[in-house]
Formats: sequence, structure tokens, C-alpha cells
Amino acid sequence: MAAASLTPRALYQEVAELLRQRIFNRELTPGSWIDELKLAEEYGISRTPLREALKVLAAEGLVTMKVRRGAYVTEVSERDLTDVYHLLALLESDAAAVVATKASDTQLKELQTLHRELEKSVSHREKFFQINERFHMRLLEIADNRWRDQMVADLRKVMKLNRHNSLLKSGRIQESLDEHQDIMTALLARDTKASAQAMQTHFNNGLQAAA
Repeated sequence: MAAASLTPRALYQEVAELLRQRIFNRELTPGSWIDELKLAEEYGISRTPLREALKVLAAEGLVTMKVRRGAYVTEVSERDLTDVYHLLALLESDAAAVVATKASDTQLKELQTLHRELEKSVSHREKFFQINERFHMRLLEIADNRWRDQMVADLRKVMKLNRHNSLLKSGRIQESLDEHQDIMTALLARDTKASAQAMQTHFNNGLQAAA
């Protein structure tokens, strides 16, 4: 891919996004060494923007920099997963409570529409994951706390390193869908406590499936 094909935004940001997607798509697998020379040649760029891109991904937790050894795709440990899911459960259950209280009827209908799309995608794992993420992101947008949004965005990038494992567990997609139904039921009832608890349960079960 030639540098000329990249978008006008800062080159290192575009390279970071290209690498981010390759990591999420398992083209660059957890624990694998990132060949800077090969990538720089492939993208038709110097190593400077590539290294800046790797710094961005390291700050996000997707890449691990090792002294005199270079950059590696981060391997997520059991402790990492536990910590990430714990924080996501806290942040998103709080967001669910806010939505139950403050969301407009129109906003709740948006979430309900996304939930119905989720129901239709149970036989397509990748599509299910994408719609699931859209649901969570929209709920956070409605809760409207940019600091929480940023923290969740960073945590979810790390979670994606292990995302396929959680959905490969037999029956997990249907379980996840049932949990989303519980969340929607509580939100539509505008039950703050039940909404927070349903979201907490969703992440607790997700961790058990991912571990």
C-alpha cells in the first residue's frame, strides 16, 4: 500500500488505524513480533511514522514495547481480562443506570431497535459482535459522559484482543442475547437499580466465557 493512498490526516494516525484493524482481525496475532522494516516497505513509508503509530498502539495497550527487542502484539493475561472486565462492568453499569433515568423515549427506542438487530444476527458471530458493540456505544453516548466514554473506549480495545474467545464458547451468543434482553427490559421499565445490575451481570458472565 503506497503512502499516497493514505488519507490526509496525520500519517502516523492512519498507520495506527491500519495496524489496529490488523490486530483486531488477527492478521497480527497476540504475542507476535511486529516487523517494522517489512511494514514500512509494505505501506511505502519511512520508519518514523510507523514508530509513532506503534507508540499510539502501545498507549492503548494493544502493543507492548520491549527494550532492544522491538514491538509485539500484546498478549492478554487472565489478570488483564479480569481487570478490564471489572472496570467495564463498573463504568457501563453506571451508564445503564443513567440511561434508565434520563434517556428520552426516542433514545430508548433506538436501543430497542439495536437489540432487535442483535436478535436477527445470532447465527452470524462477527455481525453479532459488531451490533453488540454498537448497542453499548450508543448506550454510553446517551449517558453522555465524555470521560467515561474515553475510558471505556480504551478498555474495549484491550478486550477486543480476546473477543473471539468469549463468543466461541458454546451457547455464549444466546446467553449474551438473553442478558441484553434483561438490560432492555430494565431500561424500558426505567428501573435504575435493575438496569445497573443487568449490565453488571452481563460483564460478569462475559468474563467467565472469555477466561
